Amino acid sequence: MPQLEDKITQLRLLLKEFQQVLVCFSGGVDSGFLLAESVAVLGDDAVALTAVSPSLAQREGSQARLLAQRLGARHRLVESHELDDPRYVANPLDRCFFCKSEVYGIAVREAGLLGIPHVLDGFNRDDRGDHRPGHKAARQLGVRSPLDECEFTKADIREAGRRIDLPVWDKPALACLSSRFPYGTPITPERLAQVERCEQVLQDLGFQVYRVRYHDRVARIEVAPEEFQNLLREEVRDEITRRFRENGFAYVALDLEGYRSGSLNEV
Repeated sequence: MPQLEDKITQLRLLLKEFQQVLVCFSGGVDSGFLLAESVAVLGDDAVALTAVSPSLAQREGSQARLLAQRLGARHRLVESHELDDPRYVANPLDRCFFCKSEVYGIAVREAGLLGIPHVLDGFNRDDRGDHRPGHKAARQLGVRSPLDECEFTKADIREAGRRIDLPVWDKPALACLSSRFPYGTPITPERLAQVERCEQVLQDLGFQVYRVRYHDRVARIEVAPEEFQNLLREEVRDEITRRFRENGFAYVALDLEGYRSGSLNEV
């Protein structure tokens, strides 16, 4: 495996070769680092695009706007309409393919309007081993993944981001709100908003890593095991239960395995 310094050099040379890029930008560490490097190498010839829909938590959209501004990037926010696609709404195993087909299709069209030849995403080496049907959509639409091409792991990205003082270098992994629903459970704007409100409760209470998984009348909470003690304090437990019930859940459960990315893929 090449050293991190070599990977960074390779990435910068590749971006320079691209000359003009549009970066699919969620505001997370992967796309954030890629955008930061793109702006550093290409200046105004690097454009960020964020797709806005009910599956993107409002706080994440706001943070993406602030980060793009801080990085000095040209930033376009475009509405996506994956919820208009019944295949996406049905929430099959390849749901992400239909979402990314919509989002990357928008990105490719926007790049064409701007005369930008290359659309990039933050897919990296560690993503290869996960269930990622959205990456198939990227390949079909010609989207490039320079972090993967340059062999960046997630740890590499965080360390490289730390070195350039990227504000989100240690931000926990994020995923769209639709990832909170078991496959086969239909996705609706109302359910997405319900989950978003409940995750906001956990954020308001100071939790750092969390997910609210939707199981009809049951909300299954995942937090990092080191945060169990805080969650099980009587006043915190009562507050969570009360506010989750106000938001439509009859029962609130704690997953004893704790948070893990893509836990709904386990079944």
